[in-house]
Amino acid sequence: MTNESTLMQAADRAAANYIAHVNTRRVFPDAGALSLLDGFDEALPERGVEAGAVIGQLDRLGSPNTVANNGPNYFGFVIGAALPVAAAADRLALAWDQCASSWDGSPVADKLERTAARWLLEILDLPRDSAIGFGTSATACALACLTAARRELLQRKGWDFDAKGLDGAPRVRIVMSQAIHITLKRTARVLGFGVDTIVYAPCDAFNRVDPAQLPPLDGMTILCLQAGEVNTGEFDPFAAIVPQAKAAGAWVHVDGAFGLWARAGSDRARTDGVDLADSWTTDGHKWLNTPYDGAMAICRDGRALADAMQSDAPYVPAVWDAQKNLTLEFSRRPRGIAIWAALKGLGRDGVRQMVDRHCGLARRIADGAKAAGFEVLNRVVLNQVLARAASDAQTRAVMEYVQASGKAWFGPAVWQGRPAFRISVSSWRTEETHADALVTLLEEALRAETIL
Repeated sequence: MTNESTLMQAADRAAANYIAHVNTRRVFPDAGALSLLDGFDEALPERGVEAGAVIGQLDRLGSPNTVANNGPNYFGFVIGAALPVAAAADRLALAWDQCASSWDGSPVADKLERTAARWLLEILDLPRDSAIGFGTSATACALACLTAARRELLQRKGWDFDAKGLDGAPRVRIVMSQAIHITLKRTARVLGFGVDTIVYAPCDAFNRVDPAQLPPLDGMTILCLQAGEVNTGEFDPFAAIVPQAKAAGAWVHVDGAFGLWARAGSDRARTDGVDLADSWTTDGHKWLNTPYDGAMAICRDGRALADAMQSDAPYVPAVWDAQKNLTLEFSRRPRGIAIWAALKGLGRDGVRQMVDRHCGLARRIADGAKAAGFEVLNRVVLNQVLARAASDAQTRAVMEYVQASGKAWFGPAVWQGRPAFRISVSSWRTEETHADALVTLLEEALRAETIL
């Protein structure tokens, strides 16, 4: 049997070798690599396989079949590369193997996640007494926030949601941006808001909610806005909308999966008024560049979130704002540790520089794409570039050419009913040389398609 220390060293060597070549690795595996996946199609062993062989197979067959979103040439889905300090902290936390539900489960996790929460409220400039639950994704965190929102609105009407549920309860309406991310629609559906009952707020030409066309709001309304629309990167006009919603008694939730981090950059004016909302969600694994599975549910009224998620039991009592009382997970790993490490390693200035640099690179790519003959469809106010070629067929062909090259990767989009592609600049590894190489690749793809 492989010694535990030897096994960990072998895994570390494989990981180090992977990282050493991440800058030059194909961004998406080719056919030869994909054929290796057949090696995993095997029967469950009757007897356990030696651990070193397990790790060896995982590296040999698995590493060539990863998407290199941990490198500098991945421009899809707003996925940041994992900062070395955050990835290293995550590895150490895995070795600790803590059940980070409360102080009793892990004093160090409790302390670090409380510190990370305080730092997050400072760098995002949100109400300092808000509560933060560290969850798996912005989707799961939104589920917690919207549950707290509905429960609070019903409580204001004298309805005991915990005891009576929804049967016979006063109706809570949900209003969403017409351009809201699909995960918020899913969250609403899971919570029992039928998709046909959702009211959509009309948007302007930039996919921002138009304050002049805002549907009627009242004290039984949850209004969902967004910081960073997925295609254009635009922000809803919070300063114009949120006070109006709050005056009506509505609960305002902001989906800021990646765009909320603009608050940490130099150009934060577009986020003015976002701090007036009641709850927010954002991801660490997007623009903060932490490992995946790290997101935050942020609630102005921490008690409202804790009461909605409360999970104390006689065998595991805890203070009201223990992490198990702020998220969906009871048994949980301390995902806030990687967020603490990223913020500690970068500092306020480092986060600002990264956000500013990515926005600058997006503008650089947009300028290069325009010069090459592409139509850039958005104003490039953040780290998103939305573009298309002269025809729909050409747009699809260019995207397929880039993906097949293995030199870069970005994904499809649909804008005003027609195909487009979206380039997201999110990796701390991406520099001007990579942005320029992408533009060159776009030019090459366009020439190849023109010849065809």
